[in-house]
Amino acid sequence: MPRVHLTTLGCARNDVDSDELTARLAAAGWDVDAEQDAADVIVVNTCGFIASAKKDSIDTILAATDSGAPVVVTGCLAERYGRELAVELPEAAAVLGFDQYAHLPEVLSSVLAGEVPTPHEPQDRRHLLPISPVERDAQGTPGTSGLTRRVTGPIVPVKIASGCDRRCTFCAIPAFRGSFVSRRPTDVIAEIVQVVADGAREVFLVSENSTSYGKDLGDIRLLESLLPAIGSIDGLTRARVSYLQPAEMRPGVIEVVAATPGIAPYFDLSFQHASGPVLRRMRRFGDAEAFLDLIERARRINPSAGFRSNVIVGFPGETEADVEILMDFLERARLDAIGVFAYSDEDGTEAVRLDEHVPEDVIADRCARVTTLAEELMWQRAEERIGEMSSVIVEAVLDGRVEGRAAHQGPEDALTVWDLDEVDQASAEVGDVIEVEFVGVEGVDLIGRPR
Repeated sequence: MPRVHLTTLGCARNDVDSDELTARLAAAGWDVDAEQDAADVIVVNTCGFIASAKKDSIDTILAATDSGAPVVVTGCLAERYGRELAVELPEAAAVLGFDQYAHLPEVLSSVLAGEVPTPHEPQDRRHLLPISPVERDAQGTPGTSGLTRRVTGPIVPVKIASGCDRRCTFCAIPAFRGSFVSRRPTDVIAEIVQVVADGAREVFLVSENSTSYGKDLGDIRLLESLLPAIGSIDGLTRARVSYLQPAEMRPGVIEVVAATPGIAPYFDLSFQHASGPVLRRMRRFGDAEAFLDLIERARRINPSAGFRSNVIVGFPGETEADVEILMDFLERARLDAIGVFAYSDEDGTEAVRLDEHVPEDVIADRCARVTTLAEELMWQRAEERIGEMSSVIVEAVLDGRVEGRAAHQGPEDALTVWDLDEVDQASAEVGDVIEVEFVGVEGVDLIGRPR
């Protein structure tokens, strides 16, 4: 069998795409378990969201070429830049866009035969309207049409939609991911049933904007009925929803996430900032008080609910007063996980043309200050959880050290940890679901004690 090694960069949405590519290759007879230095061909599934992600992708591609095997580039960087990337990076044997994923086995075979596939030609996918539910083709989606995802860990991302119809001025994602398209509930549930049967304990529901789920299927409240159906699947410990848009948070969404059995009370809210004027320039809605009210409404339903968010520092027009508003909001919000990003111009976005760009040294200083505050606040929030109980899904056990995720901890957040010899517990295995009490902190990680 021809051997392929696949490296995935970026977010959980790329993880799902890589699973689809792996399933297609396995179905076509490829050995998909090859180590990089033993592979006949290497596929790098890239991220192209921000400047640092682009650099990581380029560095990974160049490092992969050292193996001597041809390197095929997929993912967001390939979709965004296509032929331009192929010209600037001749080390790559092929540059493929999303539409070529269905033919990946054939493309890789042609690469091994010495052929040079035509590079992907990017297009602005914002002009591509969503396919109607009747016409939508489920083929190629893991869990349908004979493609079976391989489960390699207890927590598995599952895509519920792709694309985005919002037009945030800093974001290029809609241009290359396209309009918002929901997967049918039956397809989502079928895939979850499959991965649970193969060992998954938690599914991480991913999309560019989960609160929009169902709007193109004629039911904007479809998420509120999908989640209880998922939560009742036999063998599933819990499902977790990612990327909830604050401007689209309905009371029903808050209720179902905070209080549905089988659904993690976890709110991944993309605030991006807390200053109203900055948010308007981002073409987003809300402000510090509106966001605090949203958090409080969820905590009234479930006081132990988890919250994470990302914020952008240094957006054009941001003032020191805006930064103070953001920092004050973070102090009052008591979020469990906070990602802080320095603004950088992204090709093709409106923000590039905005006036009052903040100097890079000022952005760096502001980003450092907000990051320092965020780290302190996450540590304080972890300390506040001492004494709480939660089910923890074990993700790793190494030299008697157990690492796992509690209900309020997402895949990119902090961990719950403990040493087996300190809790008089003989063993723990990956995939175990263990009830623990939080008894201390280790940085932003929580120390658990099994009960």
